[in-house]
Amino acid sequence: MRALALRADLPDPQLTFVLGGARSGKSAHAESLATASPAPWTYVATGQAFDTEMEERIAHHRDRRGEGWRTVEAPLNLADALQAVPEGRPVLLDCLTLWLTNHMLAESDLHAQTAQLLAVLAQPRGPWFVVSNEVGLGIVPENALARRFRDEAGRLNQQVAAIAGSVLFMAAGLPIKVK
Repeated sequence: MRALALRADLPDPQLTFVLGGARSGKSAHAESLATASPAPWTYVATGQAFDTEMEERIAHHRDRRGEGWRTVEAPLNLADALQAVPEGRPVLLDCLTLWLTNHMLAESDLHAQTAQLLAVLAQPRGPWFVVSNEVGLGIVPENALARRFRDEAGRLNQQVAAIAGSVLFMAAGLPIKVK
């Protein structure tokens, strides 16, 4: 891994991983963590609006963020999008499970895509906050695709947690420090 010397006026680079279930408050909490650093902030969005409900979710997230945010849409090329963010800029990546879904639907090489992403996440160039869903707390899904998604998401979350400096689990809007 390459060493990177940051300027003294830039925030320390660190990867913070925020995960939780649906509507646990993980995105809002990650936004509050990111905005504790000076603007401008970069929001790297992985969601795609394939239907009206998803369009509304995306609009809600965008409206909540307000001024000072630059949005980068990266439904598939997440590693490249992260590498393009200027050094020292706070980054909020929301979310890994949508990125995983996009790659599964595109029948991408998940191993290669994950390895590329992890290499970039292992060397944040500023305060980076990554959001993901914890999907392994429920019942075993009845169909093969849903089971594969659950398993792939669990493996991806474990790998990101292993390289993160801090891991938070969200429950009912409350952060629980895991690491």
